[in-house]
Amino acid sequence: QLQLVESGGGLVQPGGSLRLSCVPSGFRLDYYAIGWFRQAPGKEREGVACISQNGDSTVYADSVKGRFTISRDDAKNAAYLQMNSLRPEDAAVYFCEIGYRARGCALKHGEYHRWGQGTQVTVSS
Repeated sequence: QLQLVESGGGLVQPGGSLRLSCVPSGFRLDYYAIGWFRQAPGKEREGVACISQNGDSTVYADSVKGRFTISRDDAKNAAYLQMNSLRPEDAAVYFCEIGYRARGCALKHGEYHRWGQGTQVTVSS
């Protein structure tokens, strides 16, 4: 069964760090642009960061620039989201999503066609 599995979420204090991982099951990530999205209760899913299929382009939401870093390791068939200086407003379920895009990437949920169950990030003291 083709699926994406996110992991690495948890409870962290404000100012802390987490590293989220995205690992596919049954296919490879090489062919896809990858996006990290998040959804807090009562809010719409929003794009956080994305990376192009060949890794040469990244896009970040203004709210996370300078704090979050997206990366991919095609040799390990995995993608990551390093989150530093976490704030209470970063709390949400984080989803890894994949989509086809010839160049670059975009923080538009509609451009991605597969995602996992998500991993919960809680930021609280």
